[in-house]
Amino acid sequence: MPSHAIARVSELPPGERKIVEIDGRSIGVFNVEGRFYALRNTCPHQGAPLCLGALGGTAAPSRPGEYIWEREGEILSCPWHGWEFDITTGRSIFNPHRTRVRSYEVTVHPDEEPDPGVDSFPVSVQDGVVLLHV
Repeated sequence: MPSHAIARVSELPPGERKIVEIDGRSIGVFNVEGRFYALRNTCPHQGAPLCLGALGGTAAPSRPGEYIWEREGEILSCPWHGWEFDITTGRSIFNPHRTRVRSYEVTVHPDEEPDPGVDSFPVSVQDGVVLLHV
C-alpha cells in the first residue's frame, strides 16, 4: 500500500483536521488527542463533504434520567444532514453494521527513521516556497 506524507505532527495539533487529495480521493485526516485517523471525505447519504462537519461526542447507554457524555472529538457529524460517524472506525452511529464511510490507516514515523522505500532529497524553504534540490 503506497504511503503519502501529509504533514508534520506539529502542523496538525490535537483537535485539528486536514483535508487532502490523494489519487483523486478527498480524505480527511484528524488528530484526536495525539491519535491520527483518516476518513473518505464523502458522506454515504448524499455525497456531502463529510470531513468539514463538526466533531463532538455522543451519549453513552445509561439508565433513564442519566446522561453520560463520552468520546468527545471522535464523532463526526455530516454538515448537510447531521449523520454521525465514528472517526476511529468509519462506522455510523445510528446503524454501525450497515452504514459506514471508508477509513484509512494512519501512522507516524519519527524523523530519525526515514521510510526505507522512499527516496529522500534535501529541501530548503526560501520566502515561503519549498525548493527541491536534486
